[in-house]
Amino acid sequence: MSAAADIPAIPAAPVRGPACYFNGITSKRYDVIVEAAATSLRIINDDQHYLVDEWSYADLRARSAPQGLLRLGRRGEAALARLEVRDAALAAVIEARAPALDRGGVADRRLRARVVVLSLVAIASLVLTAIFGMPVLADRITPLIPFTLEKKFGDAIDRQVRPILAGDSGAAAAQCGTAPSELAGRKSLDKLMRQLEAAANGPYRVRVNVVRQGQANAFALPGGHVYVFEGLLAKSERPDELAGVIAHEMGHVEHRDGTRAVLQSAGLSFLFGMMLGDFVGGGAVVTAAQTVLSLSYSRHAEAAADDYSVELMQKAEADPKAFGAILSRIASDKDGGMALLRDHPETKDRIAAINALTVENRPKPLLSAAEWKALKAICAPLPEDGRSGNQVKSGDRPKASPKQRQ
Repeated sequence: MSAAADIPAIPAAPVRGPACYFNGITSKRYDVIVEAAATSLRIINDDQHYLVDEWSYADLRARSAPQGLLRLGRRGEAALARLEVRDAALAAVIEARAPALDRGGVADRRLRARVVVLSLVAIASLVLTAIFGMPVLADRITPLIPFTLEKKFGDAIDRQVRPILAGDSGAAAAQCGTAPSELAGRKSLDKLMRQLEAAANGPYRVRVNVVRQGQANAFALPGGHVYVFEGLLAKSERPDELAGVIAHEMGHVEHRDGTRAVLQSAGLSFLFGMMLGDFVGGGAVVTAAQTVLSLSYSRHAEAAADDYSVELMQKAEADPKAFGAILSRIASDKDGGMALLRDHPETKDRIAAINALTVENRPKPLLSAAEWKALKAICAPLPEDGRSGNQVKSGDRPKASPKQRQ
């Protein structure tokens, strides 16, 4: 018997059978008669026997359906119209006259496989870009970011950082220099900053705040926010030492190290944020804040900030060696020194490099003795906690979550 004999003959006369029709505009189901004509399917109203629609075999496409049901759609159909045929004989004739119908779903499976492969390639590209490309891109993109945009970005990060630094005490209690008894200290800090900013003459207006944290630490956010911990102020023996640390953080701001680090470290988060529609939303800012609080600058970035501190202190006619002096004192502190300098270049090498850059000068006092005393007292003891009735002591203050660095 020949192969052709195995294929059932297509009836010459049109074959009819019942079907269900959905016009794709409403969810209403219509009982219709489907006539398998020579070149098309004719959809006829079951009651009144008028022609509802006519579908060419070439345009027919099979849709997913349970066993025993032939569900048909039409290629290029704007409305999701469909036919559902349960009559086995009618379904066989339709399949025979529409060879491209692909009821087995081979084309759909191929399409799904292609989508999966392309999705995996896209994800792999994002990962490779984040791991290998983002550091290079960050170096190229960072200088192109407008200062105004960077400032807005830094302000948004600052709003996330303040509650983290405050812990359970509240942001108002964590920040020093706001109570009436602390205003003299705030005034002294502002005077010191005016001298440093005048010497820097840069595009940023640096905003320095002292917070009630016991560690000897300070860090900078993108756009000009600098935080000094109370513990660092306690370790400073003279205004020039504190000024040297702040000048170092101003170097990170001037070199845009924080912004670059966010792009490098959180670049993958930003890429997925864009995919999820959260490019400039709160999620991206929270990620950036967490990145800034936990990052460690490279040895090159730290050395560049040290150089900036020395140069700025010399411009301000202050003592540039004071920065090295406080670094040495903190490094010798077994309780806090190692934590502060853990992620930095070798302290002895840093101090040697600072001293080598220093040009001997006759430093002028940045603050008077009275002003320095007021600044040292900028974090006055907190009043009794209205919730507990107990005075908050220095040892009870919340611990900061950022990795300690200088």
